[in-house]
Amino acid sequence: MNPLGTALRAWRDRLDPAAAGLPPGSPRRVPGLRRSELSALADISVEYVVRLEQGRVASPSPQVCDSLARALRLSAEEHAHLLRLAGHTADPGRVPRHIPDSLLRIMDELGRNPLAVYDATWRLLHWNPLFAAAFGDPARLEPADRNALVWQFTGTMPTAIRQTAEERAAFEESLVADLRAATGRYPGDPDLAALVATLERVPRFRELWGRPAVGGHESARKLVEHPDVGEIALNSDILTTQGGNLHLVVYTARPGTDARSKLDLLAAIGAQELSARG
Repeated sequence: MNPLGTALRAWRDRLDPAAAGLPPGSPRRVPGLRRSELSALADISVEYVVRLEQGRVASPSPQVCDSLARALRLSAEEHAHLLRLAGHTADPGRVPRHIPDSLLRIMDELGRNPLAVYDATWRLLHWNPLFAAAFGDPARLEPADRNALVWQFTGTMPTAIRQTAEERAAFEESLVADLRAATGRYPGDPDLAALVATLERVPRFRELWGRPAVGGHESARKLVEHPDVGEIALNSDILTTQGGNLHLVVYTARPGTDARSKLDLLAAIGAQELSARG
């Protein structure tokens, strides 16, 4: 092993499967995560995990490092160390994608609601089971395609969300103003520049990008047309972390609707499916 492989193996052996959100399984001969479990959590192949640990990958991409850091629950310092071992200097000018344990604990406490964490470019980093049940499972998409701006302006992810023309316009204006603020905070980030270049091919985005608005996306109204439980009326509120500019999106039942009971039903359906698979 090289230093990168040694570190990855040590972090994998250290992590309690329950702390990683994995259900109890068969008895383990050794502590920590199996390679297959790390593969699933980081959304990379088992073969690639093996090659990394054996030192047969010269320099995994920053995106792979970010995925491994999230899966292994690394601290900010450990994440920076991982980037250095992989040949990438931890650059404060890049959009942060490390999710701290404190934010994951908050998500655990708010688990009765659909939840998702996005970075400053609105790339989806993490979500809970109820988010997948309500909106569709993002795991079926490639990591590079998990971006709310790309979904909204290019339609690459089919959505069951219904908005009025006014709600859609306000939502898009708010997202674009938030993205412009991100370009001011991270002017040298190449991924951010590439995202803007891709979106500028879309006339609606190009129109909004030509305006001088700068701001933060803070809330929205969503009506989800769900195939199993019918319409779910939700409010979404965005909580942004200090320093990292991560967006925790919390979806709550709209007052005066039956959305709460429908969310509870989706959670129960998901639990039954997991039990049946087990």
